[in-house]
Amino acid sequence: MTQQTFNVAVVGATGAVGEQMLKTLDRLDFPVNELKLLSSSRSAGKVKTFRGTDITIEEAKPESFEGVQLALFSAGGSVSKALAHEAVKRGAIVVDNTSAFRMDENVPLVVPEVNEHALDKHNGIIANPNCSTIQMVAALEPVRRAYGMNKLVVSTYQAVSGAGADAVDEMYEQSRQILDDQEIDPKVLPVSGDKKHYQIAFNAVPQIDVFTDNGFTFEEMKMINETKKIMEEPSMHVAATCVRLPVETGHSESVYIETEQEGLTVDKLKDLMREAPGITLQDDPSSQLYPLAADAKGKDDIFVGRIRQDLDNPKGFHLWIVADNLLKGAALNSVQIAFSLIQKGLLK
Repeated sequence: MTQQTFNVAVVGATGAVGEQMLKTLDRLDFPVNELKLLSSSRSAGKVKTFRGTDITIEEAKPESFEGVQLALFSAGGSVSKALAHEAVKRGAIVVDNTSAFRMDENVPLVVPEVNEHALDKHNGIIANPNCSTIQMVAALEPVRRAYGMNKLVVSTYQAVSGAGADAVDEMYEQSRQILDDQEIDPKVLPVSGDKKHYQIAFNAVPQIDVFTDNGFTFEEMKMINETKKIMEEPSMHVAATCVRLPVETGHSESVYIETEQEGLTVDKLKDLMREAPGITLQDDPSSQLYPLAADAKGKDDIFVGRIRQDLDNPKGFHLWIVADNLLKGAALNSVQIAFSLIQKGLLK
């Protein structure tokens, strides 16, 4: 039987995540019939090669989506808000990798290993969660299903690539300047549009995105609200502190959880990780085996280690979770959603 193929558009094709989307579509042999590469007018006219064919990048406009069945968006929230509904009007299903629709009650927010069933209720747009949220909920969902979860506290140590190419360039430039004993002039991090900018090289910056009125940053509130939505646990206690480190790629997270039920042990938790799809357990303190951001770069899996039972609470456990923020945290999860749509017969 001939395999069904699909007309696909990638919006934001020249960005870091867009490029990873193209590589992931190719690497996972996604059934592409015709591929459109869409971007801003600045990038229109550039050429990219996909499966041996040169494709000219076009400016993203409403009419660009005629005949498109699947549109992968990663060009910023304003672009998604302007064009996602236009793509849906023309018959496409949109998988959006921005924050534009994540908390919209009519838009499913999906990590396939956690809540693939939510795709059944889509109205044309599916949201890809925040990169730091994806790796955490995918690792914790097996525990929540087996033992319930009352409380989740996470501190993230996030890579600079999550802030874009300019931030990565600034990190390397600052590193050279500091090593050469030169003055530095930060312009990008923690937030390019905020009032102050700080050194990222040889530093840790406890701000990702701008602050909200409650003292948490938008990044922290994304993690809190998205976790509750994805896990369908609106009453779970969730708190987050998000920190930017001078690491190019790979988010790391220190996570504390409290289960509803008794009986979970470190060995049982490790068994849950071994059996979970897309999870690699790296946990042997005797040989200093634990997940590292440098090792996770370029890999699809989420890596879990440093699993400990809390010393004061038998229902409390500590974990260290690491993943490539451009892959499972963005491009890979989007493509996995697309495969799920095919498997469910929702992409036609």
